[in-house]
Order: sequence, then C-alpha cells, then structure tokens
Amino acid sequence: MAAKRALELRIEGATEALDRFEAAWLHLEEGGTLAPRRILALPDLRALLKALTPARWQLLERLATEGPFSVYALAKRLQRDYKNVHTDVVQLVALGLIERRDAQVVVVWDTVRAELRLSV
Repeated sequence: MAAKRALELRIEGATEALDRFEAAWLHLEEGGTLAPRRILALPDLRALLKALTPARWQLLERLATEGPFSVYALAKRLQRDYKNVHTDVVQLVALGLIERRDAQVVVVWDTVRAELRLSV
C-alpha cells in the first residue's frame, strides 16, 4: 500500500514561513532529522477563499472519489461549463492541489488538513 500523502493548508504570512524554515534549518544543523511536510500557505482568509471556492472543492472531491478525468469529462460529470472547469483546473494545478497526467487531472493528496489560527 502506498504511503498516505497529506497536504497542510495554512493561513500564514511570509514571516511565519521564514520562521518555520529557520527552525527547520537549526534543527538540521543540530543533527536532527525532519519528516517531509507539504504545506500550502496562503497569506490570509480572503486568499484562501478565493483559491479554494466551493466549486473547486467539489471538483477536488469528485476527482478524489472518482477520478482521474480529462477536463472535458470532469466538466460533464460536474454538469458545469467546460471553460469554468478548465479555469478551476488551471488554478488548482498552480496551487499544487491537483496534477496533470497525460490528458487527465488527478488529486495527489489523500488528505488536505487546514490550520486556521485566530491569533499568533
């Protein structure tokens, strides 16, 4: 069985990302090891909601449960306009939430975990 792949979705500014990088760097310099982590950090809630709309989440769910599909087949399954689905696919590929493989798109994550902090 293949290892589970999890993506951490965070609202995090550049300062927090650099702090995380520095902590990891120092940990490695001290002889520690790091487990690979995959993190998608967006600067604020507005960016998160713009990037991951309800329609895009539905697309991800459909691909995760039934996919992979071509964009055309996915648009038909979702009963949505091809152009809009294509736009969503382009954005989700750019974010790293899905990948293009040959003429199809596929979800590469088993889990997407969100961390939304109210305060620092």
